[in-house]
Amino acid sequence: MKMKALLIIAPQNFRDEEYFHTKEELEKAGMGTITASRSTETAAGMMGGTARPDLGLKEVDVNDYDAVLFIGGNGSSIYFNNPVALDIARKADAAGKVVGAICIAPSILANAGLLKGKKVTSFPSEESNLRAKGADYTGDGLTVDGRIITADGPSSARDFGRAVARALG
Repeated sequence: MKMKALLIIAPQNFRDEEYFHTKEELEKAGMGTITASRSTETAAGMMGGTARPDLGLKEVDVNDYDAVLFIGGNGSSIYFNNPVALDIARKADAAGKVVGAICIAPSILANAGLLKGKKVTSFPSEESNLRAKGADYTGDGLTVDGRIITADGPSSARDFGRAVARALG
């Protein structure tokens, strides 16, 4: 059975490279990818790209995926305190899935309570929130701590995708 990753993007202002490059790397590794957002309406990237989500957040069943990934860009802040997004992150972690986030999105994982005592990275703007939630902030381009994979932004998107693929074997 083919491994599947769920990529969660904001409906507006997701970061194009973080979504498209991560998705490409996962698919190159033979994984299936499904995209979710707040709705299934076409989502707009910060750099002009668009993506049509396969499902809305409320339809997500984490048991259908091997990895759950939150894509950054300034639009992803809508999920920082979104109960559905935080619940998806918690359920994926509790089920032993690979859970990842890039750019500012690691704050979603921090706010869901998943990063206490974990080595993580993010876009620099999120460092204080991650530390406040008990994370060990590295500031690196990519940080892997067990099943938690985080990256700092667009320039690390391909490495992020490859790290998720490696984590899934």
